[in-house]
Amino acid sequence: MKTNKPESAQTGGPTRAEMDILQVLWDHGPSTVRFVNDTLNAQKKSVQYTSTLKQMQLMTERGMLLRDESSMKHVYTAALEENSTKGNLLENFVDTHYKGSVSKLLQYFLGNKKASKAELDEIRKLLKEEENKL
Repeated sequence: MKTNKPESAQTGGPTRAEMDILQVLWDHGPSTVRFVNDTLNAQKKSVQYTSTLKQMQLMTERGMLLRDESSMKHVYTAALEENSTKGNLLENFVDTHYKGSVSKLLQYFLGNKKASKAELDEIRKLLKEEENKL
């Protein structure tokens, strides 16, 4: 059954390549395909201009990007909000890989990755804030 949701919403979120493009737009605001492609290549992601163009056209069709065609250079803007998009991806990841348990996710990260004192202090602060909400 076909729905009116963007394909990304039907499949669990943007792909890695789509996220790379969205991140450039979130970081830099409305941009041309040339700017997005140059930025991706500066990040050591070897991407052809035509591939970036096609991907952004498809993302526009899927409702992930908005395109301003009022000038010669088309300018694209992210139609998806950064925090909610990343939040949805993270929730899906935790549900899929950690049975919805945030504590298991944190245990994995803290057990397998050396956290700095500053990171641990930030985690403590976030936990305290969450505890105060209860």
